Amino acid sequence: MNAQLLISVVDDDPSVRESVPELLKELGFTAQAFSSAMEFLASDALLHSSCLILDVAMPVMSGPELFRELRRRNVKTPVVFITAGKDEAVRSRLLGDGAVDCLFKPFDDAALLQALNKALGGN
Repeated sequence: MNAQLLISVVDDDPSVRESVPELLKELGFTAQAFSSAMEFLASDALLHSSCLILDVAMPVMSGPELFRELRRRNVKTPVVFITAGKDEAVRSRLLGDGAVDCLFKPFDDAALLQALNKALGGN
């Protein structure tokens, strides 16, 4: 993988904001974590991220709401959703809306790497 590829993680759970970027760095990416959609939207990462990992359920602006806002702004960054709610209907809707993948927490390293490879044009 390329360490120049920035993966932004947006999740309100502090443990996810710590563990997922650490895993991403072990996989060879540069990672940055944000505690809210609003924090991400106000950052430079909005313009520099190669992929976004978004939590589905967050206060104020959810992951799907952030996804729609990015599309409204014509930001086409690939999105992988993560969620603790194991709802196949939600997963299907997100994939139908254009998300690359939707992983149920807890997900394993291989599933995340596979989703990132798909998002970044790999296998």
